[in-house]
Amino acid sequence: MNSITENHCQKQKVLNLLDSADIKYELIEHEAMYTIAQMTDAGLTEGYCICKNLFLRDYKGQNHYLVILLKDKKADLKAIEEKIGSSRLSFASERRLFQYLHLQKGSVSPFGIINDTDGEVILIIDEDLKNAGKVGFHPNDNTATIIMEFTDFIKIINMFKNKIVYFDFL
Repeated sequence: MNSITENHCQKQKVLNLLDSADIKYELIEHEAMYTIAQMTDAGLTEGYCICKNLFLRDYKGQNHYLVILLKDKKADLKAIEEKIGSSRLSFASERRLFQYLHLQKGSVSPFGIINDTDGEVILIIDEDLKNAGKVGFHPNDNTATIIMEFTDFIKIINMFKNKIVYFDFL
């Protein structure tokens, strides 16, 4: 299966999940977006919070983390290491991204956990998102953005086995 077909299947899987859970959302289709700067330039960041999504691993590659933080914040890896009791966090490889979340580089999204059937990936979520209202994420496909209430996003996340850690990013 080529990457375009795979991305479309991933997107449809997310949309089906949201529909089956009666979650209200808005879907915006657009050109492939790889960075927040591209989304801003295309006018796709108004009226909701955009997040950075980083897929990390620990030094030994035994633990994997999906970090979700507001677009203007910095991910202080040392502070995260202290909070979660891990050592030497680094970005996970594309191979690991696909192995755990079935995602490709440029399409990292918290909705990737729908593919993590064993709940191995730990989500580290920006504490400030609790008060964010509407948030926007790719539906595992960077040619679209789903806008939804953060509380509904958490309802979806809680349907899976993944541990959630809230973190106060500066």
